[in-house]
Amino acid sequence: MSYTCYRADSPVDWSRVPVSPRFVDMVSGEPGLFDTRAAAVWDDEALHIRFWSEEPFIEAGLTERDSLIFLESDIEVFIDGGDCYYEFEMNALGTIYEVFFIWRDSYEKYRSEEFDVHRRRALTFGGDYDRTGASFWRGTHPRGIRWAFLDWDFPGLRTSVQIEGRLNDTTRISRGWWAEVSLPWQGMRHLANGRTLPPQDGDLWRMFFGRFEKLMTGGREVQPHPAWCWTPHGVYDTHRPECWTEVYFSVNSLENLPKSGS
Repeated sequence: MSYTCYRADSPVDWSRVPVSPRFVDMVSGEPGLFDTRAAAVWDDEALHIRFWSEEPFIEAGLTERDSLIFLESDIEVFIDGGDCYYEFEMNALGTIYEVFFIWRDSYEKYRSEEFDVHRRRALTFGGDYDRTGASFWRGTHPRGIRWAFLDWDFPGLRTSVQIEGRLNDTTRISRGWWAEVSLPWQGMRHLANGRTLPPQDGDLWRMFFGRFEKLMTGGREVQPHPAWCWTPHGVYDTHRPECWTEVYFSVNSLENLPKSGS
């Protein structure tokens, strides 16, 4: 699927920003149990992304930065840089988790103090839920493994969360929660892959917009967590850049568009 990301004046009028369809199951493409939608817009400073997550019982407990946020209900953004990519996750408390991945077959072009696998907190990574039998060490992606830099922080990252209801209160039904993330262009130099920053009219980037949901039934946690996203992958693996949503940037202003009601 594709999306046109328009230019905005500051501050962003989100009521004019085109909104995604309802997120679907990552594997089957069927509509997600709860409604989830996303929207994106850009200006000279940053890329701005907004999520809406329907959630009758909003729960989050992890508060330490770079905790394994995907163990709870979360929203996620990935940005493809060709030979690298960036992962962002956030729960309803606003706790974030970030990782910068470099495909091992391209590591030499990134070798530097910033990405020193011996001095930084770096691990190898083969993919989600595909490391069994013959694929245990390398995963199933044709490119094999990636270096995952767990201590890399996106420069200038800004986030916010808005709750519509009660957090960690199962005695009342809530509507859900909003999440916003702003990713300054200055932090995307490794992800640009030869593209201009800020983007030019018609530039194409691949991005993942997703949500993982921690569900309990019969006193047990549903495993794996339901995964809902903008563009289905056909497999339970978020780390497939070739499957992510195609985002085309437009220099046309939001002011020329009708209000979307987002």
